[in-house]
Amino acid sequence: MAYKKDDNFGEWYSEVVVNSEMIEYYDISGCYILRPWAMEIWELLKEFFDAEIKTLKLKPYYFPLFVTENVLQKEKDHIEGFAPEVAWVTKSGKSDLEAPIAIRPTSETVMYPYFSKWIRSHRDLPLKCNQWCNVVRWEFSNPTPFIRSREFLWQEGHTVFATKEEADEEVLQILELYRRIYEEFLAVPVSKGRKSEMEKFAGGLYTTSVEAFIPNTGRGIQGATSHCLGQNFAKMFDITFENEKGERSMVWQNSWAYTTRSIGVMVMTHGDDKGLVLPPKVAPIQVIVIPVPFKDADTTAIKGACESTVYTLNQAGIRADLDARENYSPGWKYSQWEMKGVPLRIEIGPKDLANKQVSIVRRDNGAKVDIPSTDLVEQVRVLLDGIQVNLLETAKQKRDACIAPVSTWGEFTAALNDKKLILAPWCDEEEVEKDVKARTKGELGAAKTLCTPFDQPDLPSGTVCFASGKPATKWSFWGRSY
Repeated sequence: MAYKKDDNFGEWYSEVVVNSEMIEYYDISGCYILRPWAMEIWELLKEFFDAEIKTLKLKPYYFPLFVTENVLQKEKDHIEGFAPEVAWVTKSGKSDLEAPIAIRPTSETVMYPYFSKWIRSHRDLPLKCNQWCNVVRWEFSNPTPFIRSREFLWQEGHTVFATKEEADEEVLQILELYRRIYEEFLAVPVSKGRKSEMEKFAGGLYTTSVEAFIPNTGRGIQGATSHCLGQNFAKMFDITFENEKGERSMVWQNSWAYTTRSIGVMVMTHGDDKGLVLPPKVAPIQVIVIPVPFKDADTTAIKGACESTVYTLNQAGIRADLDARENYSPGWKYSQWEMKGVPLRIEIGPKDLANKQVSIVRRDNGAKVDIPSTDLVEQVRVLLDGIQVNLLETAKQKRDACIAPVSTWGEFTAALNDKKLILAPWCDEEEVEKDVKARTKGELGAAKTLCTPFDQPDLPSGTVCFASGKPATKWSFWGRSY
């Protein structure tokens, strides 16, 4: 590694994602090749999430990538929110198209004309659809692999209900699944909360999110969103149903998504100066086995012990592999697999063979221990579980150390300059939020609300807003963000 995480975070991050073979840069700015090491992590997350939403009766769909201009512009607030990012197809070969066709930045306007067609009666509800696909959002500066790219992978769920109560309930069910993805799989601590009116999904009723924080840069990052769209899109696309009394009613809708950005948040949170550090639950390889044949050692016996170790672990459902390449030294292999973030490394040499043991090294803290071959599976499971817990606990301690409760504008600006995650009493007025953005604008970007956490500290009577001096109604997280 040429760069250190604490010295030059941006260059360090770029180096980690390339050297660990997660991505390769592409010749179109903001587009990246996702290599197997990244795609296998995405597949592990997908496997968990897909199984969970199927228990909620979600059905798989695939809608086209393209959307016509008149349909895209049907919901004015929605398209205004996305307009700068929409990419357009204007030619076929050398001929101009009769009308430009947009590439989906999100699929509300692609799907909802057909929801209107499919839904006639209360018996057609709820309608629950999910698709795994790519989307394109073009116009931006400072592309960053996983975090901010012109094309990315995601799942998007779109659901339709007869009542607001059903929609409200599902919003929180999905948000909890997103929390689990981050905390239980990626070992990244997040805060569940509600977005401000200014930051909510364009055209929606309200937006909930899970928010992460990167201590090295002092920036919040939106991890995933679960929106209640209310009845706005139903009005625009005429999605109505005949209720049990024979009357026409307007439906209630939700949409929700998480993306490959989640992988980048994990890299930023756990990576160190040796490279990637992967939580075991999402590591494509959880254990790498490396033979260490000293001079005059019985290489055949050592290789056999390594193969047997891999086989035993694989049979127990542990993702293990053998690095038997003979053109690289053991030391070189150690460095490469540390760069790729594999949670455990098993070394087997002549001494281990003689003592019927293996030597195990943890990636997260470098601790090394010898364990008897007879206890292999049990001990490896204990170590993997311990790494998963340790990564989340360590990340939580670092995040919590950055939380700065403030009550005045002076405290707010000092905390912002100190790269803190600011928790401030707020009057919940849009004009005040706009004013905070304007007053904090600078080279590093303006501060904004990240979310109002569901877990609210006590707000004593008489508490005033940090920015306006008006009566505060809630505590909200503020800061700069990705």
